[in-house]
Amino acid sequence: MAAQIEAMRERDGYVSDISLALRYRPELFGEPISAYFQEVMKGPSDWSEAERELFAAFVSKLAQCPF
Repeated sequence: MAAQIEAMRERDGYVSDISLALRYRPELFGEPISAYFQEVMKGPSDWSEAERELFAAFVSKLAQCPF
């Protein structure tokens, strides 16, 4: 896990808190929440996947959170 985080830090210049949280004890938090995120972003909805991605990017920008 540490090598994966360090590789992300070298590639991107930072590692977001959500990235760290998803990798900390993945069986407890990371895998279930990742499955939930996939369902929310790609599952059935009145909004297209692109609209959901745009909405997520907009909210992240308002929160000054890298997306």
